[in-house]
Amino acid sequence: MRSHLLNDTTAERYRRSVTEGIERVAAKLATTDRPFTGISVDALAPRIEQIDLDRPLHDTSAVLDELEEVYLRDAIYFHHPRYLAHLNCPVVIPAVLGEAVLSAVNSSLDTWDQSAGGTLIERRLIDWTNERIGFGPAADGVFTSGGSQSNLQALLLAREEAKTDDLTRLRVLASEVSHFSVKKSAKLLGLSADAVVSIPVDHDKRMQTLALARELERCKSEGLVPMAVVATAGTTDFGSIDPLPEIGELCARNGAWMHVDAAYGCGLLASLKNRDRIDGIERADSVTVDYHKSFFQPVSSSAVLVRDAATLRHATYHAEYLNPRRMVEERIPNQVDKSLQTTRRFDALKLWMTLRVMGADGIGELFDEVCDLAQEGWRLLAADPRYDVVVEPSLSTLVFRFIPAAVTAPAEIDRANLYARKALFASGDAVVAGTKVGGRHYLKFTLLNPETTADDIAAVLDLIAGHAEQYLGESLDRAS
Repeated sequence: MRSHLLNDTTAERYRRSVTEGIERVAAKLATTDRPFTGISVDALAPRIEQIDLDRPLHDTSAVLDELEEVYLRDAIYFHHPRYLAHLNCPVVIPAVLGEAVLSAVNSSLDTWDQSAGGTLIERRLIDWTNERIGFGPAADGVFTSGGSQSNLQALLLAREEAKTDDLTRLRVLASEVSHFSVKKSAKLLGLSADAVVSIPVDHDKRMQTLALARELERCKSEGLVPMAVVATAGTTDFGSIDPLPEIGELCARNGAWMHVDAAYGCGLLASLKNRDRIDGIERADSVTVDYHKSFFQPVSSSAVLVRDAATLRHATYHAEYLNPRRMVEERIPNQVDKSLQTTRRFDALKLWMTLRVMGADGIGELFDEVCDLAQEGWRLLAADPRYDVVVEPSLSTLVFRFIPAAVTAPAEIDRANLYARKALFASGDAVVAGTKVGGRHYLKFTLLNPETTADDIAAVLDLIAGHAEQYLGESLDRAS
């Protein structure tokens, strides 16, 4: 069994195995003609359940053949131009190369003596991102597993900076369309059930600053502590960007920590023409970025950034076997001093490889393309009498609803839209997402693939309409 360990004696076996795997994936990518096969859970689950994990195949080619049957054939492929559902991006090749390197070397980014150059590369990328945000030299941060962890850590720091032992008084103010991880983080941090206060949004799904100002005043008058205001730069449902300069001013005036959840909108940090859409982000105390959304990186690649490195001390614990206090005095850089995680992958390498091959402008150009595509899609929807589109996009998300020509009960329209999404997924022709607006079911395109065209959008809209009309026709037949 030692022949399977990756070391100096097995380097050639490693090369052959990985090459064979890459060839299989490359062949699959080259021949994929739709984002999904449409297979059901009931059809796929028995194939996986019947595999006896206690009886290995002892042959890489045989295992890859099996993997084709249970995974590669039926995987959902984000690179396909008609995958339009969630915040999943196609990935750039330099980042995939970085993934291969970091997996093989297997550095752990918790301490210097497990990563060396990896530590310095991650730190340089944190500095680079802070420069793009507009933070000063006192800023810092750390890579995380994703936006939810970044938001959790940011709110942990905010809780500690609030400097009160009475957690029942703490309040987190976030828009009504902010990410669910805000409420989840509040619960994990031991805050009260009513700690997260939802601030209404305007027609463009942006936080209403007048409502925020009133809520901050209410907190003050009732003896509550506004521990943080969470502004969103790219909401999950709408891609909307809260008015960051105004929120920053209100936070400064009321002594509240300002956190910007830019998990989605962080691509604007590299934008060649839309950077001004997140002006004001430099006023934040902390920022979440997900490079695996709008920097075209493989999952996972995320970070939490802070204006003041000193605030990261709230996540610092020392263990003699890992990061004893003397290492701080010896100026040995241990990233575990800043992180909620201990063992941690060298995910920063993927972004490093991307920047060194493509450059920031290359990333920004791709993100600008999908933002432009969303504008084209919005114009298509606005001109199409079959659809009601909710809001003009700030980033690359479109939320819309099929509306039949004949007068139909809203609940029946809900069911038609749900059916259309399900039928489309089962066909494998395209994948779209769904959400609720005003209690009604809507569909959603999240456009993160520069290869998607306006023709793709138009074709998928026709498919959705066909499925919805089929449902309504069958519903009418059943009723008659």
